[in-house]
Amino acid sequence: MRIAITVPLFPPKWLAGTEIATYNIAKHLARRGHEVHVITSLDEGLPKESIEEGFYVHRIFWRKIRFAGVISFWTKVFLILRKVNPDMIHVQSIGICIPAFMANKLLRKPYVIWGQGSDVYLPGKFIKSISKLVLKNANTVIALTGDMKREMQKLCDRDILVIPNGIDLSSFGDLSRKKARSKLQIKDGEKVILFVGTLRPVKGIRYLIEAMRIIKDKNEHIKLVLVGDGEEREYLKKLVKELILEECVRFIGKLPNEKVPECMTASDVFVLPSLSEGFPVVILEAMA
Repeated sequence: MRIAITVPLFPPKWLAGTEIATYNIAKHLARRGHEVHVITSLDEGLPKESIEEGFYVHRIFWRKIRFAGVISFWTKVFLILRKVNPDMIHVQSIGICIPAFMANKLLRKPYVIWGQGSDVYLPGKFIKSISKLVLKNANTVIALTGDMKREMQKLCDRDILVIPNGIDLSSFGDLSRKKARSKLQIKDGEKVILFVGTLRPVKGIRYLIEAMRIIKDKNEHIKLVLVGDGEEREYLKKLVKELILEECVRFIGKLPNEKVPECMTASDVFVLPSLSEGFPVVILEAMA
């Protein structure tokens, strides 16, 4: 079967839950013998067309102009869908569903929508306005959780499947805690609180940093390690400085997803202080 997957962002630059889950879906579908085409936005330094682990990646330049940029991007996604001529279109987020809807109406292509989180819980006005239309016309709709299903059914009263995210447990095999802590330069006797994710307001990292001021007074041997990058990085660094927490808060920066198991192994507690989530892959990684 020829399957097209549309997703707004994709690795290697973007490593949040949706992007990692999409990569794994594409990889495993390709291993099962399907012809898989991922259609996503173009990041600087990456080719427009490539093959990764047996599946094709089509990257489209997304001009960041309100409305005009989005419409242009959707049009280009639709043109690639027409060229690829898939048997099925898998849409990773309601927000990128219009090209699949167009392909359904104009090319008679079936499409599946998989709600991801912010597209359900924190949609913008435009996404909210089109949600009922694209959900109603989808051949299948999937939610990550039962709560997400109920929220989506408020937008469109129809059958919705619940399929949670998963992870590859083989990545969490025989890892040495001692070696993992050595790589992160964690001293003996130190306790580590770990955060892994994108540094943006919805993740609630500022509240975790503010809590460290209280934790530090109770135990000076506890460290907070922040793995990831994003728009709030400089603000959070400034906050750490203002609260005089430079000695107990470390910014590691963005790491390849295959390095996350080592960070989990090295830490004592994982914290995800998000204000809103769908079904975060990182929680599964912390439990592995």
